[in-house]
Amino acid sequence: MASRTARPERGSATRELILTTAERLFAEHGVHAVSNRQISEAAGQGNSAAVGYHFGTKADLVRAIARKHAEEMERLRVWMVADIAGSTEVRDWVGCLVLPLTRHLDDQGSPSWYARFRAQVMADPALFEITVEESLPSPSLRLLVDGVNRCLADLPPAVREQRWVMARYAIVQMCVERERALSEGTSTRQPSWDDLAAVLIDAIAGMWQAPVTPRS
Repeated sequence: MASRTARPERGSATRELILTTAERLFAEHGVHAVSNRQISEAAGQGNSAAVGYHFGTKADLVRAIARKHAEEMERLRVWMVADIAGSTEVRDWVGCLVLPLTRHLDDQGSPSWYARFRAQVMADPALFEITVEESLPSPSLRLLVDGVNRCLADLPPAVREQRWVMARYAIVQMCVERERALSEGTSTRQPSWDDLAAVLIDAIAGMWQAPVTPRS
């Protein structure tokens, strides 16, 4: 009985080690620059096919990393969205967009790699689509998007969509900058993740509410 219990536990630990190692290597070098063999070796697995055995394709591995973090951020976002239900203030909804990520990164400690992993994935349309698919089941994210869009109902749809994209890149890139600085032990622009969140919330709320230049 003890042997049967140990095997699933070892398998789970191996899977988690591969997941963490892949996230770090993808973050540092890019998804396509890292092979399954390199991940297996860096994770201390004698079998070079360990990644394929536990996860399947590289896309499946990216999906597993994205799902792990999405589930953890969902737990943070659920109560934030519930707390501001019905708000007509853009800033309230922006907070629900920014804080689940910055607080999740804070919880990761240092070094962490998720912000840099996310930036690498965002640069590849096919991989980015995987992360979008992982976020679609999130009830709190759907409520967040609806809340923002209600506050910005007067914005032309094309402008609103462009500002969503700008907000997404601003959040990720600023988090990448801080995550990298913390990992390298260099100075950061803000003393804490909450301070960075406050800066991002100010900037994104201002951007979303900025006037639209008429086009001829």
